[in-house]
Amino acid sequence: MTWEAGADLIVVGTGVAGLTAALQARELGLRVLVVSKDAVEAGNTGWAQGGIAVVRPEERDEDDDLGKHVEDTLTAGAGLCDRDAVRDVLADGAEAIDRLRAAGARFDADADGLLARTREGGHRAFRVIHAGGDATGAEVQRALVGAVRGGGIPVLERHTVVELLRGDRGAITGALVLDGEDRPGVLHAPAVLLATGGLGQLYAATTNPEVATADGVALALRAGATASDLEFVQFHPTVLYAEGGPRGRRPLVTEAVRGEGAVLLDVRGRRVMEGVHPMADLAPRDVVSAAITRRAAETGAEHVFLDATGIPGFAGRFPTVHASCARAGIDPSTEPIPVASAAHYSCGGVVSDVRGRTGVAGLYAAGEVARTGLHGANRLASNSLLEGLVLGARAARAAAEDLSRGLLTRKRVGDVRAPALAVVERDSLQRTMSRYAGIGRSADGLAAAAEALDRSAIVRPMRSRRAVEDASLTLTAQALLAAAAQREESRGCHRRTDFPDTDDLRLRRSTGLRLDAAGWLISTEAGIARTAA
Repeated sequence: MTWEAGADLIVVGTGVAGLTAALQARELGLRVLVVSKDAVEAGNTGWAQGGIAVVRPEERDEDDDLGKHVEDTLTAGAGLCDRDAVRDVLADGAEAIDRLRAAGARFDADADGLLARTREGGHRAFRVIHAGGDATGAEVQRALVGAVRGGGIPVLERHTVVELLRGDRGAITGALVLDGEDRPGVLHAPAVLLATGGLGQLYAATTNPEVATADGVALALRAGATASDLEFVQFHPTVLYAEGGPRGRRPLVTEAVRGEGAVLLDVRGRRVMEGVHPMADLAPRDVVSAAITRRAAETGAEHVFLDATGIPGFAGRFPTVHASCARAGIDPSTEPIPVASAAHYSCGGVVSDVRGRTGVAGLYAAGEVARTGLHGANRLASNSLLEGLVLGARAARAAAEDLSRGLLTRKRVGDVRAPALAVVERDSLQRTMSRYAGIGRSADGLAAAAEALDRSAIVRPMRSRRAVEDASLTLTAQALLAAAAQREESRGCHRRTDFPDTDDLRLRRSTGLRLDAAGWLISTEAGIARTAA
């Protein structure tokens, strides 16, 4: 190794969960080190538009309360949420917002000086607070980055975690890392928090930035942790459509636009959501995405339209969306916006409790990379930033507590070598996953995708960021395909064309996947899954 460093806690990722954790860890007196593949400002958080769903006792609809927020979350989760986890996380929301505002975040206010609130899909009340109109994530990221820099917390920018290091009994002892010039080094620490975000780059079209390559899921699996609910990938109903089909990171058209009155129309001018769901255009995202896909197929189009021409002052209320539309030559105040669905959010991830603890000593997870039982089979809109704020702080406190109780391992490993891992060429992987593991799935398609990945995988040494990312995408794609093949039903954002009904008798449960000693993906409940890692 060419370099070494040490800390009490390594935070991998610089989104809302990671930076919140770093601030909390520093406040608790821990030596914390943040690792970011890119600049500290990069990541999913900055792209979040809609807002943060929270019921604040002093600022809420008269008939809204925590219980109704819980029920809306459970409804969206389609039977796979953990009710206790949902209530536990959401109950901490108001306090988390207070901490964020104390760190410098500024939210939009109404004429009375109270926090402005909007409504999004799946919510029965106006409980989504926002910043900059539709730039909530950017404001949250700005405030947290400023607080981290102002607090002198060290951040290793453009450093890639290759592998988590473990001691003789499997406990975390640090991480193997590549710096910006692909020079290997070791970070020694008894605790590592994964806050790496999502897996949107598994697909050809996504709302996620290029750094969202499923790193955390792959790192955790190879370290012995369990992943669950990976089959539940939420496709956002409305991203800006580009001529020739969506490809790469597509601009998001926030759900709050529909919350303010916009409606979905097909290319023939007919309402898309009429008669589909009682909440019509504000139905949960899985329902809307599926309806858009069906209607587009029926009309022979690749997109539908979002008509927001009835919203007064569109440019002021939604400046980010307006700017994206303007770049595409569209004026939302006078013409409908062409939209399509794209991969948006992973409802599953590394199995952890609501304190961030995983099944591996010293390994914690928070944010989109974690599966706590909050989201179930489909995430309720704008619960994600709230989850990052709550779980990031809690995970830091859990690590501090485990350290103080002597439960973690302070042991430096000896010789560390970069592993060689299976890699599938990225463009081929994305096309395969988009074709067979998108909104509509079937046994034949999932098997064809798994076979295609197995056939094209090449084992390569992990000597560059690109290789590490591609290996993460490959392993996570294999795990997602295995999970989707096992779930022979349609539930939430997992839609099987060969099993269109929901099977509550057999499948109202989550099934985890882990790697066995030979590197095969196995189900924690149902034996060996489809493919080897």
